[in-house]
Amino acid sequence: MSTTRSRSADVPEDDGLRLPRPPGVFRRFWSRHPLFADILLALFCLLLCIAPVRLGGADLPEPMGLVIAVLVPASVVIACGALLLRRRHPLVPFVAAFLTEVLFLSLGAPGGTPMVIVSAYSLAVYASSRAAWVGLGIAVAGLAALSGGLLAVGAITLQTAVNVVVGTLVVGLIGVLIGVNVGGRKRYLDALIDRSRQLLVERDQQAQLAAAAERARIAREMHDIVSHSLTVIVALSEGAAATSDAARARDASTAAASTARTALGEMRAMLGVLREDDAPLPLAPMSAPTPHDSVTGAQQAGFPVTLSSTGGALFAPAVEHAVSRIVQEGVTNAIRHAPGATAIAVRLERSPEGAVVEIVNDGVRETGESPGFGLRGLAERVAHVNGSIDYGPAEGSRWVLRAVVPAGGDTEEKS
Repeated sequence: MSTTRSRSADVPEDDGLRLPRPPGVFRRFWSRHPLFADILLALFCLLLCIAPVRLGGADLPEPMGLVIAVLVPASVVIACGALLLRRRHPLVPFVAAFLTEVLFLSLGAPGGTPMVIVSAYSLAVYASSRAAWVGLGIAVAGLAALSGGLLAVGAITLQTAVNVVVGTLVVGLIGVLIGVNVGGRKRYLDALIDRSRQLLVERDQQAQLAAAAERARIAREMHDIVSHSLTVIVALSEGAAATSDAARARDASTAAASTARTALGEMRAMLGVLREDDAPLPLAPMSAPTPHDSVTGAQQAGFPVTLSSTGGALFAPAVEHAVSRIVQEGVTNAIRHAPGATAIAVRLERSPEGAVVEIVNDGVRETGESPGFGLRGLAERVAHVNGSIDYGPAEGSRWVLRAVVPAGGDTEEKS
């Protein structure tokens, strides 16, 4: 079974959006090489954080100084390395940066390292503004509580506690404020781009739906024109071949030729809309034969078709077109599926409220087949003008087709 793929599934994600390039040479370079930018940032933070570590552990006793000389630099390296995850997992470097601040506090080293500002900025940009504010509040509150505990036992001085807490708070606020501004703008632009992609996909889908609807309309018109005209032509040709009266054979042949010319004109008018060039076609607008023309053509072919029309109300072109096609298809179905019919009665009632079309014929043969394209096309056509249609066998081997079409003065066919 063949499948239809959407154009949006075959084109690049940003095809048709025409997104502008990021402004500035350096910004375009960083946007194309995010990992390289993060590595440079991690190395920069590592260089700035190693000096406070050595400064803080210089006055400690030898065993403790040795432990600090190994443990703290290792933790700083790990925290700086965690910055490489700041885009995908921004919470990891944020936690690592504040754990490093706790070690700096125990050493008496100054707080507020570059890792804090970078990790706070990353949390606001790549997670959310709320996560950044909540994370900063919890981290600073925990650091302040730990500073108070160490101060109470005399492990650190008041000046060290204030320096670490205030320094961490200040650089954390700077990082969060910048990150909230940049992150909000980034999320806004991402939302605009996503919306543009969605509109692009919807545009493609609407184009496909419009093309499908146009194909269905053309198929419906083609069926109505070809089916009715060929049925009448076949009947006229068979009648001309079966009769020995030269005059009657000539009249039948003339009627068949006239029917063929009319069908050809309708086909040309309809297929003219498929031309891709702008050359105008010298053709009249596409129209359907009137109910009277359909009945007259069937009568000329020798079928017992009668027309009863009441009321003289005129409707919108779409409604008139639908009524004409209903009569044409109903008569054609009666001719094709009830060749032995003794009566094909067409009744058309017009009123200010709308039109009622009823076609009754006898001589129906049970075939057990499902409704063909003609009846389905009629149902679609009537639905497009907000009408209703019923058809089916009735008593006495009769077939009844009844359609109700509202006047709908401003109704236009949606196909």
